[in-house]
Amino acid sequence: MASNKNALIRYKTIDNCLQNTFRRWTLDDLIDACSEALYEYEGKDTYVSKRTVQLDIQMMRSDKLGYNAPIEVYDRKYYRYAEDDYSIKNIPVTDKDIKIMNEAIEMLRQFKDFSLFKEMDGVLQRLEDSVYSSQKQKRAIIHLDKNEQLKGLEFIDPIYQAIQNKKVIKVTYQSFKAKTSNTMTIHPQLLKEFNNRWFVLALHKGKDISLALDRISKIVEDEKALYKDLEVDGDEYYSEVVGVTVAKTRAQRVQFWIDKSNAPYVITKPFHKSQRIIEEREDGVVFDILVQVNFELERLILGFGDSIEVIKPQKLRDRMLDKLNNAISNYHRAADSVEEAL
Repeated sequence: MASNKNALIRYKTIDNCLQNTFRRWTLDDLIDACSEALYEYEGKDTYVSKRTVQLDIQMMRSDKLGYNAPIEVYDRKYYRYAEDDYSIKNIPVTDKDIKIMNEAIEMLRQFKDFSLFKEMDGVLQRLEDSVYSSQKQKRAIIHLDKNEQLKGLEFIDPIYQAIQNKKVIKVTYQSFKAKTSNTMTIHPQLLKEFNNRWFVLALHKGKDISLALDRISKIVEDEKALYKDLEVDGDEYYSEVVGVTVAKTRAQRVQFWIDKSNAPYVITKPFHKSQRIIEEREDGVVFDILVQVNFELERLILGFGDSIEVIKPQKLRDRMLDKLNNAISNYHRAADSVEEAL
């Protein structure tokens, strides 16, 4: 992404130079201008090579980026636009294009703090320069739920690159239950976001595991190990679960009742894609889902408090009852402590 950003800076610099018809531009002049621009915008004190600028001019002349720039050489050494009013900034866009780009920019801006998107800032700025050139800056009217304070976000990009380039990595990981961290060699397969937390699905010692990125403290590429690609389809892999924990057990019919006031929320935002209505009662609605029973499902059920009742399977019903009884005991114990303190 960084190399693409540098290329955009060079294209814009070459364009600005060739628009200035009061001066004649040699290849060396364009190289100097691009080098200065990269230093100004990126703080990179490196000299752009002759080959790089020649390839930039070739790219601008082509239709790969939609520029088709009419760059010509005259007097055997000077560069100019054959059309005096040409600029790569003048590529026409329709009102529909502007609307779509406005919406895309607004949504992408919300990911600016994620390591995977940090290099997008320059690209977004370029889009904004074009899209908002005739408009006033507008406040965001779309807000996505996110947690910038969440640990581990800096590992999204290296894991993404490892998956894309099929690389084995060593991660230093410490689960909430472990007293110390340990190093694991994994074959990352898929990045998964759930409830504002990021996870990596990986192959480890022949088994697929999910690791929370906020429990990772270090990542190092294992250059010697041969990567094993499971070709995981995320939609298929997580099709029978709520959340990220795949137990590899047979999916069960989970039936539950939701009270009348909360039923509309569950209807409009189902627990799972398999959800269906079994019965509508005066006091609420009975639903049914086909899923593997896991930790995330239990948390979801408990989050509805006294608005939900698990009907079956019996094992899940009993487990929820035990947890609620423990919660009641905690409240009684806390109340007793307060009375003693008084």
